[in-house]
Amino acid sequence: MRVYYFACISAVLLWSASFIATKIAYETFAPIQLGVVRTCLAVLIFWIINKIVKNKEKIRKEDRKRVAISSLFGITLYFTLENIGVSMTSASNAALIVASFPAITSLLEFFVFRSKPSFQKSLGIILAIIGVAILTQITISGSSKSFWGNLILIGGGIVWAFYNFITRDLTNKYSALTLTYYQMLIGAIWFIPFVFLEDKPWRIPSVTSMNALIFLCVGCSVAAFVLYNFGLKKLSASVSVSLMNLVPVLGLVFSVLILGEVVSLLQIIGGIIVIIGVILSSIQIEEVSNEPNSNSAT
Repeated sequence: MRVYYFACISAVLLWSASFIATKIAYETFAPIQLGVVRTCLAVLIFWIINKIVKNKEKIRKEDRKRVAISSLFGITLYFTLENIGVSMTSASNAALIVASFPAITSLLEFFVFRSKPSFQKSLGIILAIIGVAILTQITISGSSKSFWGNLILIGGGIVWAFYNFITRDLTNKYSALTLTYYQMLIGAIWFIPFVFLEDKPWRIPSVTSMNALIFLCVGCSVAAFVLYNFGLKKLSASVSVSLMNLVPVLGLVFSVLILGEVVSLLQIIGGIIVIIGVILSSIQIEEVSNEPNSNSAT
């Protein structure tokens, strides 16, 4: 059993460092450039994995349109908004705001599907929203740029919620490896017009930014995915969600230790409120076996 805990914790550690790696990669990559290069490399790696394990599963014709739309939301739009948001705010604040995405998903689920949340779930959503409201007001050196970055990250959370809704039934039809591979592949194609809209010159990557890119692609998009799904074979859903709640905490710690960011008391308070709210709402989410995973794919 220890090996499954180790696998999940390793995935959490990798995802926790993704915000720091993203900041470092911006040394030579623009936000959308980073998204498209990271996605293309992930596609290549997943293609190789499919060949190694001889996975020949294909997306059926009736599901192709839905997979294409889910790719737009979950890969292209999500990574575009997350990368732009992270470029405008601190890594620590980004990690804490992204932690609220499960609660955002639960809130939108109420409006979209008219679901009736329990008191515990409702309380969790309210607390998470309060925490995000506090975090959104936090700026870097009084700059309004970070405020808008915080709002863009919240927009990423809304996009991620709709990705979960679109993908809800697809996860029961296809293996995680197959679904992720095709979503990455189509998402890379969706990225093409966004790169032209960004209109930023491409630069030769430095050793530092290239290492950050490789970490994001191999570590976060591939290795963490494989490790987390391996851990889920023996760990209960509630345990896996509890471990995922460590991502914002460790993300904040890494941002202080590696990037030297200063964390304010208000930021800590907002982060604690978000995490408590997410824990309350996530427990309820995981009680339903066919619910999609609401945690973001950092």
